[in-house]
Amino acid sequence: MHVLIATTGVLSPEPVVEFTRQLLGQHGKVTLITVIEVPRKFLDDLQQNRGATEGNASDAAADKYLQERGQRLVEPVAQALQGARIPYEVIYLDGADPSIAISQAAADLGADVVILGATRPIFDKDAWESVSARVMIECGKPVLVVPGPPEKGDDPG
Repeated sequence: MHVLIATTGVLSPEPVVEFTRQLLGQHGKVTLITVIEVPRKFLDDLQQNRGATEGNASDAAADKYLQERGQRLVEPVAQALQGARIPYEVIYLDGADPSIAISQAAADLGADVVILGATRPIFDKDAWESVSARVMIECGKPVLVVPGPPEKGDDPG
């Protein structure tokens, strides 16, 4: 079983670890991803203002941005997986449309299931435009959507 976990930093780590553990069984693979739109124009302008030339400096700045931002976004889930002793691989994806990038990654990596979070109520009429809903429609793989943590004042019952 290959579990693909997609996060933007708001995914609740505890239920993700529990679902992942149940899905993996004795053998399995976990890939943790996040999708970040790298602001290439901004980074290019910044590099030029610092006197760097085009090409490698621009690519290096984009890679550094992707790595630094990606690490912050996956950190809560990565720490929870480490704490549960579940091995995983991390991939940071550059993309303007997270739903397309997640769906493509699921296909490219041969994932059996995708776990991602819902940042708004999934049955709200506007939610069908969300990344979660679009991945469910576009992915072609089973998708487990984990709700975000309850907001203060929400009735737990």
